[in-house]
Amino acid sequence: MPILTYREALNEALSEEMERDDRVMLMGEEVAEYDGAYKVSKGLLKKFGPKRIIDTPISETGFTGLAIGAAMYGLRPVVEYMTWSFSLVCYDQIVNNAAQVRYMSGGQLSVPIVFRGSSGGGLQVGATHSHTPENWYANVPALTVITPAFPDDAKGLLKSAIRSNNPVCFLENEKLYGYKDEVPEGEHLTEIGKAKVRREGSDLTIVSNSGSTHRALNAAKILEAEGISVEVIDLRTIKPLDFATIAASVVKTNRLLIVEENKPFAGWGAQVAYQVQRELFDDLDAPVHRLTSLDVPQPYNGRLEQYVLPNEERVVAAVKEVLA
Repeated sequence: MPILTYREALNEALSEEMERDDRVMLMGEEVAEYDGAYKVSKGLLKKFGPKRIIDTPISETGFTGLAIGAAMYGLRPVVEYMTWSFSLVCYDQIVNNAAQVRYMSGGQLSVPIVFRGSSGGGLQVGATHSHTPENWYANVPALTVITPAFPDDAKGLLKSAIRSNNPVCFLENEKLYGYKDEVPEGEHLTEIGKAKVRREGSDLTIVSNSGSTHRALNAAKILEAEGISVEVIDLRTIKPLDFATIAASVVKTNRLLIVEENKPFAGWGAQVAYQVQRELFDDLDAPVHRLTSLDVPQPYNGRLEQYVLPNEERVVAAVKEVLA
């Protein structure tokens, strides 16, 4: 299989889906002439033209509303946000229009749309550009929320998201755009709502997603040298949540650490912890532990920012705390 970067896998998914279905279009700031802020749309304007690769004004509310209307009329738009932090200015459009139209129209209208872009911290872009908002959107019943951690899933899940008849929030960790790995050629679809066991283990389960999955895997390698066997689950999809895969692992290891980049209050990990203690209480040999970003605005200072995020050192310490 060819080796692609995360951004190249996303580009391949967009290109293949636009070739397959002429209703698919991409719009957002700098997606056309500039090839995208992170070069995810590189070459697509030349290939598909300005009617399908559309540069928009700097108005997330405006072009998000335009795309929602286009979806209601039968197109399948992909909306790129330069960062998901900027989606907050059009939160009403996503939550009260895209997510509610099918229900409020009694099924007469649907909104097959994908909202996608960069998310997360770690690149010194300040507090207002470093949000990890997947839990905010997962709170909305009609939204699907996807957070791929590897290039193959970036491609497979984006293709599945574009084919979905539901509105999808697709969050791409900003630090992963240059990450390289094998990606299947051609028709490669990843099922929405299925987690993946990235590493087998017997002493403790870590449930993570997106960039936190890589930190968890790095921590597991460190712990292996100390004789500690950690199983790492990559959720891939926050909503719907694959609780069955989590449960099977917890029944095996009897201990659970949740690693998420969200802030601690009301993150998706709180929901996982609730379901595990409610349904698997007798299988636990220790309390469920959550490791999140610290409950402070994201610092601009690089060293402080890495301390705030759930870095490898904090993950290793949390595993040892659970095992103790």
